[in-house]
Amino acid sequence: MTVINEKKNIIDENIILLTGNHAAAHAFRQAKVGVISAYPITPQSPVVEKIAEFIHEGKLKANFVKVESEHSALAVCCAASATGSRVGTATSAHGLELMYEMLPWAAGNRLPIIINLATRSLGAPWSVWTDHSDFITIRDVGWIQFMCENNQEIYDTNLQAFKIAEDPRVFLPAIVAYDGYILSHTMMPVKLENQQMIDEFLPPLKHHINLSNISQVKGIDPVTTPHIIKRAEGTVPGYYEYRYALQKSLENSIDIIKEVHDEFARKFGRSYGNGIYKTVQTQDADTIIFAMGSVASQARVAIKKLRAEGLKIGIVSLRLFRPYPWEELREFFKDKENIIVFDRDIGYGYEGVLSYELKSALYSIKNPPRIKGFIVGLGGRDVKTEHIINGVHKALDEFKKGIFTNKTDFLGLNLEELRDYDESTYFRGG
Repeated sequence: MTVINEKKNIIDENIILLTGNHAAAHAFRQAKVGVISAYPITPQSPVVEKIAEFIHEGKLKANFVKVESEHSALAVCCAASATGSRVGTATSAHGLELMYEMLPWAAGNRLPIIINLATRSLGAPWSVWTDHSDFITIRDVGWIQFMCENNQEIYDTNLQAFKIAEDPRVFLPAIVAYDGYILSHTMMPVKLENQQMIDEFLPPLKHHINLSNISQVKGIDPVTTPHIIKRAEGTVPGYYEYRYALQKSLENSIDIIKEVHDEFARKFGRSYGNGIYKTVQTQDADTIIFAMGSVASQARVAIKKLRAEGLKIGIVSLRLFRPYPWEELREFFKDKENIIVFDRDIGYGYEGVLSYELKSALYSIKNPPRIKGFIVGLGGRDVKTEHIINGVHKALDEFKKGIFTNKTDFLGLNLEELRDYDESTYFRGG
Protein backbone atom coordinates (compact mmCIF):
# COMPACT_ATOMS: atom_id res chain seq x y z
CA MET A 1 0.00 0.00 0.00
CA THR A 2 1.30 3.44 -0.92
CA VAL A 3 0.13 6.38 1.17
CA ILE A 4 0.30 9.96 -0.09
CA ASN A 5 0.72 12.75 2.43
CA GLU A 6 -1.35 15.47 0.76
CA LYS A 7 0.11 18.29 2.87
CA LYS A 8 3.68 17.58 1.83
CA ASN A 9 2.93 15.69 -1.36
CA ILE A 10 5.20 12.89 -0.16
CA ILE A 11 4.69 9.23 -1.02
CA ASP A 12 5.46 7.01 1.99
CA GLU A 13 6.13 3.48 0.76
CA ASN A 14 6.88 2.26 4.29
CA ILE A 15 3.21 2.33 5.30
CA ILE A 16 1.60 -1.02 4.53
CA LEU A 17 -1.54 -2.88 5.54
CA LEU A 18 -0.76 -5.39 8.29
CA THR A 19 -2.69 -7.47 10.76
CA GLY A 20 -1.75 -7.03 14.40
CA ASN A 21 -0.05 -10.42 14.34
CA HIS A 22 2.08 -9.50 11.35
CA ALA A 23 2.90 -6.10 12.85
CA ALA A 24 4.35 -7.99 15.83
CA ALA A 25 6.29 -10.31 13.52
CA HIS A 26 7.80 -7.39 11.60
CA ALA A 27 8.86 -5.81 14.89
CA PHE A 28 10.66 -9.06 15.83
CA ARG A 29 12.33 -9.08 12.40
CA GLN A 30 13.55 -5.51 12.70
CA ALA A 31 14.60 -6.01 16.33
CA LYS A 32 16.86 -8.78 14.97
CA VAL A 33 15.66 -11.37 17.45
CA GLY A 34 18.18 -14.22 17.59
CA VAL A 35 16.09 -17.10 18.95
CA ILE A 36 12.36 -17.77 18.67
CA SER A 37 10.65 -20.80 20.13
CA ALA A 38 6.89 -21.19 19.93
CA TYR A 39 3.95 -23.53 19.70
CA PRO A 40 0.91 -22.63 17.58
CA ILE A 41 -2.33 -21.55 19.22
CA THR A 42 -5.27 -19.50 17.96
CA PRO A 43 -5.28 -16.53 17.53
CA GLN A 44 -1.50 -15.91 17.76
CA SER A 45 -0.26 -18.54 15.27
CA PRO A 46 0.23 -16.08 12.37
CA VAL A 47 2.87 -14.25 14.45
CA VAL A 48 5.27 -17.15 14.54
CA GLU A 49 4.26 -18.38 11.08
CA LYS A 50 5.32 -15.02 9.62
CA ILE A 51 8.56 -15.08 11.64
CA ALA A 52 9.30 -18.57 10.30
CA GLU A 53 8.68 -17.19 6.80
CA PHE A 54 11.14 -14.35 7.41
CA ILE A 55 13.78 -16.84 8.52
CA HIS A 56 13.16 -19.12 5.52
CA GLU A 57 13.46 -16.17 3.12
CA GLY A 58 16.67 -14.97 4.76
CA LYS A 59 15.10 -11.74 6.00
CA LEU A 60 15.82 -12.66 9.62
CA LYS A 61 18.94 -14.48 10.78
CA ALA A 62 17.59 -16.39 13.75
CA ASN A 63 17.13 -19.86 15.17
CA PHE A 64 13.54 -21.07 15.29
CA VAL A 65 13.22 -23.90 17.80
CA LYS A 66 10.16 -26.10 17.26
CA VAL A 67 8.79 -27.66 20.43
CA GLU A 68 5.89 -29.81 21.61
CA SER A 69 4.20 -27.29 23.93
CA GLU A 70 4.16 -23.71 25.14
CA HIS A 71 5.84 -24.75 28.37
CA SER A 72 8.78 -26.05 26.36
CA ALA A 73 8.74 -22.91 24.19
CA LEU A 74 9.30 -20.63 27.16
CA ALA A 75 11.86 -23.04 28.64
CA VAL A 76 13.83 -22.76 25.40
CA CYS A 77 13.47 -18.98 25.47
CA CYS A 78 14.82 -18.87 29.03
CA ALA A 79 17.84 -20.99 28.10
CA ALA A 80 18.52 -18.99 24.93
CA SER A 81 18.25 -15.69 26.78
CA ALA A 82 20.69 -16.89 29.42
CA THR A 83 23.26 -17.46 26.67
CA GLY A 84 23.04 -13.83 25.61
CA SER A 85 20.56 -13.95 22.72
CA ARG A 86 17.72 -11.53 22.06
CA VAL A 87 14.69 -13.78 22.47
CA GLY A 88 10.95 -13.69 21.89
CA THR A 89 7.82 -15.78 21.42
CA ALA A 90 4.05 -15.44 21.14
CA THR A 91 1.04 -17.20 22.62
CA SER A 92 -2.60 -16.92 23.72
CA ALA A 93 -4.91 -18.09 26.50
CA HIS A 94 -4.14 -21.66 27.61
CA GLY A 95 -0.79 -21.48 25.88
CA LEU A 96 0.13 -18.72 28.31
CA GLU A 97 -1.28 -20.75 31.19
CA LEU A 98 0.86 -23.72 30.14
CA MET A 99 3.87 -21.39 30.25
CA TYR A 100 2.95 -20.35 33.77
CA GLU A 101 5.55 -22.46 35.55
CA MET A 102 8.33 -20.78 33.54
CA LEU A 103 7.04 -17.20 33.82
CA PRO A 104 8.38 -16.55 37.35
CA TRP A 105 11.65 -18.30 36.41
CA ALA A 106 12.17 -15.85 33.56
CA ALA A 107 11.43 -12.89 35.82
CA GLY A 108 13.43 -14.19 38.76
CA ASN A 109 16.48 -14.76 36.58
CA ARG A 110 16.01 -11.29 35.08
CA LEU A 111 15.82 -12.54 31.49
CA PRO A 112 14.66 -9.85 28.98
CA ILE A 113 12.31 -12.09 26.97
CA ILE A 114 9.41 -10.57 25.01
CA ILE A 115 6.09 -12.40 24.62
CA ASN A 116 3.38 -11.21 22.24
CA LEU A 117 -0.03 -12.15 23.62
CA ALA A 118 -3.05 -12.17 21.32
CA THR A 119 -5.63 -12.19 24.08
CA ARG A 120 -8.21 -14.95 24.25
CA SER A 121 -10.79 -16.17 26.74
CA LEU A 122 -9.91 -18.98 29.14
CA GLY A 123 -11.90 -22.21 29.25
CA ALA A 124 -14.03 -23.82 30.28
CA PRO A 125 -16.13 -23.56 28.21
CA TRP A 126 -13.90 -23.31 25.15
CA SER A 127 -13.74 -19.98 23.35
CA VAL A 128 -11.24 -18.70 20.82
CA TRP A 129 -12.57 -15.13 21.12
CA THR A 130 -11.06 -12.24 22.99
CA ASP A 131 -11.24 -10.97 26.50
CA HIS A 132 -8.46 -9.99 28.88
CA SER A 133 -8.63 -12.95 31.25
CA ASP A 134 -5.34 -14.50 30.13
CA PHE A 135 -3.50 -11.17 30.33
CA ILE A 136 -4.85 -10.52 33.84
CA THR A 137 -3.88 -13.93 35.28
CA ILE A 138 -0.12 -13.31 35.11
CA ARG A 139 -0.04 -10.00 36.95
CA ASP A 140 1.90 -11.40 39.92
CA VAL A 141 4.82 -13.20 38.25
CA GLY A 142 7.16 -10.23 37.79
CA TRP A 143 6.70 -9.38 34.08
CA ILE A 144 6.21 -5.93 32.59
CA GLN A 145 2.79 -5.90 30.87
CA PHE A 146 1.65 -3.63 28.03
CA MET A 147 -1.78 -3.49 26.35
CA CYS A 148 -2.15 -2.04 22.84
CA GLU A 149 -5.09 -0.42 21.05
CA ASN A 150 -4.06 -0.63 17.38
CA ASN A 151 -1.60 -2.36 15.07
CA GLN A 152 0.86 0.52 14.85
CA GLU A 153 1.03 0.50 18.63
CA ILE A 154 1.76 -3.25 18.58
CA TYR A 155 4.72 -2.69 16.27
CA ASP A 156 6.00 0.32 18.19
CA THR A 157 5.52 -1.22 21.63
CA ASN A 158 7.47 -4.32 20.67
CA LEU A 159 10.46 -2.20 19.68
CA GLN A 160 10.18 -0.24 22.90
CA ALA A 161 9.70 -3.40 24.96
CA PHE A 162 13.01 -4.91 23.85
CA LYS A 163 14.85 -1.70 24.72
CA ILE A 164 13.14 -1.45 28.11
CA ALA A 165 13.59 -5.11 29.03
CA GLU A 166 17.28 -5.09 28.06
CA ASP A 167 18.12 -1.88 29.91
CA PRO A 168 20.70 -2.68 32.65
CA ARG A 169 18.50 -0.80 35.10
CA VAL A 170 15.66 -3.23 34.36
CA PHE A 171 16.58 -6.67 32.93
CA LEU A 172 13.05 -8.02 33.12
CA PRO A 173 10.78 -9.88 30.68
CA ALA A 174 7.79 -8.12 29.13
CA ILE A 175 4.48 -9.01 27.50
CA VAL A 176 2.97 -6.98 24.66
CA ALA A 177 -0.76 -7.79 24.54
CA TYR A 178 -3.50 -6.97 22.06
CA ASP A 179 -7.03 -8.19 21.50
CA GLY A 180 -7.35 -11.46 19.62
CA TYR A 181 -9.10 -11.16 16.24
CA ILE A 182 -10.08 -7.51 16.86
CA LEU A 183 -6.42 -6.62 16.26
CA SER A 184 -4.62 -9.90 15.63
CA HIS A 185 -6.49 -10.61 12.38
CA THR A 186 -7.62 -7.12 11.37
CA MET A 187 -5.59 -5.15 8.85
CA MET A 188 -4.59 -1.55 9.54
CA PRO A 189 -2.00 0.80 8.03
CA VAL A 190 1.32 0.33 9.84
CA LYS A 191 4.50 2.30 9.21
CA LEU A 192 7.59 0.11 9.21
CA GLU A 193 10.59 2.20 10.14
CA ASN A 194 13.97 2.38 8.45
CA GLN A 195 16.24 -0.42 9.68
CA GLN A 196 19.17 1.88 10.34
CA MET A 197 17.02 4.10 12.54
CA ILE A 198 15.79 1.08 14.47
CA ASP A 199 19.37 -0.13 14.93
CA GLU A 200 20.25 3.27 16.35
CA PHE A 201 17.29 3.10 18.71
CA LEU A 202 17.76 -0.56 19.68
CA PRO A 203 21.45 -1.51 19.91
CA PRO A 204 22.62 -5.14 20.28
CA LEU A 205 21.84 -6.82 23.58
CA LYS A 206 24.54 -6.74 26.26
CA HIS A 207 23.25 -9.41 28.61
CA HIS A 208 24.09 -9.46 32.30
CA ILE A 209 24.34 -13.27 32.28
CA ASN A 210 25.50 -14.53 28.86
CA LEU A 211 26.53 -18.09 29.70
CA SER A 212 28.06 -18.38 26.23
CA ASN A 213 30.92 -16.21 27.45
CA ILE A 214 33.01 -18.96 29.06
CA SER A 215 35.77 -16.56 30.04
CA GLN A 216 33.64 -15.57 33.02
CA VAL A 217 31.99 -18.27 35.13
CA LYS A 218 28.41 -17.39 36.05
CA GLY A 219 25.54 -19.19 37.69
CA ILE A 220 21.80 -19.16 37.04
CA ASP A 221 18.81 -20.51 38.96
CA PRO A 222 20.67 -20.60 42.30
CA VAL A 223 19.31 -22.65 45.16
CA THR A 224 18.80 -20.15 47.96
CA THR A 225 18.13 -20.35 51.67
CA PRO A 226 15.88 -18.12 53.76
CA HIS A 227 18.91 -16.22 55.01
CA ILE A 228 22.06 -14.58 53.61
CA ILE A 229 25.05 -16.94 53.62
CA LYS A 230 28.64 -15.79 53.86
CA ARG A 231 31.16 -17.99 52.07
CA ALA A 232 34.81 -17.72 51.19
CA GLU A 233 33.81 -17.12 47.57
CA GLY A 234 31.54 -14.26 48.57
CA THR A 235 28.26 -13.41 50.26
CA VAL A 236 25.18 -15.15 48.86
CA PRO A 237 21.82 -13.31 48.99
CA GLY A 238 18.84 -15.09 50.46
CA TYR A 239 15.59 -15.66 48.59
CA TYR A 240 14.10 -12.61 50.31
CA GLU A 241 16.80 -10.30 48.91
CA TYR A 242 16.41 -11.67 45.38
CA ARG A 243 12.66 -11.01 45.48
CA TYR A 244 13.16 -7.53 46.92
CA ALA A 245 15.49 -6.75 44.00
CA LEU A 246 12.86 -7.98 41.53
CA GLN A 247 10.19 -5.78 43.11
CA LYS A 248 12.40 -2.69 43.12
CA SER A 249 13.39 -3.25 39.50
CA LEU A 250 9.73 -3.45 38.49
CA GLU A 251 8.89 -0.31 40.44
CA ASN A 252 11.84 1.60 39.00
CA SER A 253 11.12 0.43 35.46
CA ILE A 254 8.28 2.96 35.18
CA ASP A 255 10.82 5.75 34.77
CA ILE A 256 12.69 3.77 32.10
CA ILE A 257 9.40 2.99 30.31
CA LYS A 258 8.63 6.71 30.13
CA GLU A 259 12.19 7.49 29.06
CA VAL A 260 12.19 4.93 26.24
CA HIS A 261 8.72 5.98 25.11
CA ASP A 262 9.81 9.62 24.89
CA GLU A 263 13.01 8.69 23.02
CA PHE A 264 10.94 6.67 20.55
CA ALA A 265 8.54 9.60 20.09
CA ARG A 266 11.38 12.00 19.33
CA LYS A 267 12.99 9.63 16.85
CA PHE A 268 9.94 8.27 15.04
CA GLY A 269 7.27 10.89 15.67
CA ARG A 270 4.67 8.67 17.37
CA SER A 271 3.67 8.68 21.02
CA TYR A 272 1.15 6.93 23.24
CA GLY A 273 0.14 9.38 25.93
CA ASN A 274 2.91 9.51 28.49
CA GLY A 275 3.92 5.90 27.78
CA ILE A 276 1.88 4.77 30.80
CA TYR A 277 -1.65 5.72 29.81
CA LYS A 278 -3.37 7.60 26.99
CA THR A 279 -6.00 10.29 27.46
CA VAL A 280 -8.89 11.40 25.28
CA GLN A 281 -10.69 14.70 25.95
CA THR A 282 -9.85 14.73 29.65
CA GLN A 283 -8.82 18.37 30.12
CA ASP A 284 -12.30 19.65 30.96
CA ALA A 285 -13.76 16.30 32.02
CA ASP A 286 -15.16 15.66 35.49
CA THR A 287 -16.11 12.08 34.55
CA ILE A 288 -13.57 9.59 33.21
CA ILE A 289 -13.99 6.21 31.54
CA PHE A 290 -11.13 3.91 32.59
CA ALA A 291 -10.41 0.90 30.36
CA MET A 292 -7.77 -0.72 28.19
CA GLY A 293 -7.37 -2.31 24.78
CA SER A 294 -10.46 -2.83 22.64
CA VAL A 295 -12.78 -1.48 25.34
CA ALA A 296 -10.95 1.84 25.45
CA SER A 297 -11.13 1.98 21.65
CA GLN A 298 -14.91 1.50 21.69
CA ALA A 299 -15.23 4.14 24.40
CA ARG A 300 -13.79 6.70 21.98
CA VAL A 301 -16.98 6.37 19.95
CA ALA A 302 -19.19 6.51 23.03
CA ILE A 303 -17.81 9.75 24.45
CA LYS A 304 -18.64 11.62 21.24
CA LYS A 305 -22.31 10.85 21.84
CA LEU A 306 -22.07 11.46 25.58
CA ARG A 307 -20.45 14.85 25.03
CA ALA A 308 -23.23 15.69 22.58
CA GLU A 309 -25.60 15.10 25.53
CA GLY A 310 -23.67 17.71 27.50
CA LEU A 311 -21.55 15.44 29.68
CA LYS A 312 -17.97 16.49 30.37
CA ILE A 313 -16.45 13.07 29.91
CA GLY A 314 -13.10 11.67 28.75
CA ILE A 315 -11.10 8.46 28.63
CA VAL A 316 -7.99 7.12 30.28
CA SER A 317 -6.73 4.09 28.34
CA LEU A 318 -4.28 2.11 30.46
CA ARG A 319 -1.23 1.07 28.44
CA LEU A 320 1.00 -0.19 31.26
CA PHE A 321 -0.69 -2.73 33.52
CA ARG A 322 2.42 -3.98 35.31
CA PRO A 323 4.18 -2.45 37.08
CA TYR A 324 0.95 -0.79 38.15
CA PRO A 325 1.41 3.00 37.78
CA TRP A 326 -0.43 3.94 40.96
CA GLU A 327 1.43 7.22 41.53
CA GLU A 328 0.74 8.49 38.02
CA LEU A 329 -2.92 7.49 38.28
CA ARG A 330 -3.33 9.11 41.69
CA GLU A 331 -1.90 12.33 40.35
CA PHE A 332 -4.19 12.30 37.32
CA PHE A 333 -7.41 11.37 39.14
CA LYS A 334 -6.98 13.50 42.27
CA ASP A 335 -9.23 16.29 40.96
CA LYS A 336 -11.77 14.17 39.06
CA GLU A 337 -15.29 13.54 40.36
CA ASN A 338 -16.39 10.28 38.75
CA ILE A 339 -14.67 7.23 37.27
CA ILE A 340 -16.52 4.50 35.38
CA VAL A 341 -14.41 1.39 34.81
CA PHE A 342 -15.11 -1.12 32.06
CA ASP A 343 -13.34 -4.46 32.56
CA ARG A 344 -13.06 -7.15 29.90
CA ASP A 345 -12.11 -9.56 32.67
CA ILE A 346 -13.23 -10.66 36.13
CA GLY A 347 -11.33 -11.13 39.36
CA TYR A 348 -13.57 -14.12 40.08
CA GLY A 349 -15.20 -13.91 43.48
CA TYR A 350 -14.85 -10.13 43.63
CA GLU A 351 -15.14 -7.67 40.74
CA GLY A 352 -13.31 -6.49 37.62
CA VAL A 353 -9.56 -6.33 38.16
CA LEU A 354 -9.10 -2.84 36.70
CA SER A 355 -11.86 -1.60 38.98
CA TYR A 356 -10.57 -2.96 42.26
CA GLU A 357 -6.94 -2.12 41.52
CA LEU A 358 -7.86 1.48 40.75
CA LYS A 359 -9.89 1.70 43.96
CA SER A 360 -6.85 0.45 45.87
CA ALA A 361 -4.55 2.96 44.16
CA LEU A 362 -6.81 5.90 44.97
CA TYR A 363 -7.70 4.76 48.50
CA SER A 364 -5.78 7.38 50.49
CA ILE A 365 -6.65 10.40 48.34
CA LYS A 366 -8.51 13.06 50.28
CA ASN A 367 -12.02 13.28 48.80
CA PRO A 368 -11.37 10.51 46.24
CA PRO A 369 -13.45 10.24 43.07
CA ARG A 370 -16.50 8.00 42.99
CA ILE A 371 -15.83 4.72 41.15
CA LYS A 372 -18.25 2.27 39.54
CA GLY A 373 -17.19 -0.87 37.67
CA PHE A 374 -18.80 -2.87 34.87
CA ILE A 375 -17.95 -6.18 33.19
CA VAL A 376 -18.21 -6.25 29.39
CA GLY A 377 -17.33 -8.38 26.40
CA LEU A 378 -16.30 -11.70 27.94
CA GLY A 379 -15.68 -14.49 25.45
CA GLY A 380 -15.68 -12.08 22.54
CA ARG A 381 -19.20 -10.75 23.16
CA ASP A 382 -19.49 -7.45 21.28
CA VAL A 383 -18.75 -4.38 23.38
CA LYS A 384 -21.25 -1.94 21.88
CA THR A 385 -21.29 1.81 22.13
CA GLU A 386 -24.73 1.56 23.75
CA HIS A 387 -23.30 -0.65 26.51
CA ILE A 388 -20.76 2.00 27.44
CA ILE A 389 -23.31 4.83 27.23
CA ASN A 390 -25.81 2.89 29.36
CA GLY A 391 -23.07 2.06 31.87
CA VAL A 392 -22.10 5.72 32.20
CA HIS A 393 -25.72 6.78 32.75
CA LYS A 394 -26.29 3.99 35.30
CA ALA A 395 -23.13 4.90 37.23
CA LEU A 396 -23.89 8.62 37.32
CA ASP A 397 -27.45 7.88 38.43
CA GLU A 398 -26.16 5.70 41.29
CA PHE A 399 -23.68 8.37 42.33
CA LYS A 400 -26.49 10.95 42.54
CA LYS A 401 -28.49 8.57 44.74
CA GLY A 402 -25.50 7.98 47.01
CA ILE A 403 -25.15 4.33 45.98
CA PHE A 404 -21.56 3.13 46.25
CA THR A 405 -20.82 -0.58 46.04
CA ASN A 406 -18.20 -3.12 45.04
CA LYS A 407 -20.93 -5.03 43.22
CA THR A 408 -20.00 -5.25 39.55
CA ASP A 409 -22.72 -5.08 36.93
CA PHE A 410 -22.59 -7.06 33.70
CA LEU A 411 -23.44 -5.22 30.49
CA GLY A 412 -24.50 -7.03 27.33
CA LEU A 413 -25.83 -10.20 28.97
CA ASN A 414 -28.88 -11.76 27.26
CA LEU A 415 -30.30 -13.83 30.09
CA GLU A 416 -33.84 -13.18 28.88
CA GLU A 417 -33.11 -15.47 25.94
CA LEU A 418 -32.56 -18.33 28.39
CA ARG A 419 -36.23 -18.81 29.18
CA ASP A 420 -35.73 -21.34 31.95
CA TYR A 421 -32.73 -19.58 33.48
CA ASP A 422 -32.69 -19.53 37.27
CA GLU A 423 -29.44 -18.93 39.11
CA SER A 424 -30.49 -21.32 41.87
CA THR A 425 -31.09 -24.25 39.54
CA TYR A 426 -29.37 -23.57 36.22
CA PHE A 427 -26.22 -25.55 36.94
CA ARG A 428 -27.83 -28.21 39.13
CA GLY A 429 -26.87 -31.74 38.08
CA GLY A 430 -29.61 -34.02 36.79
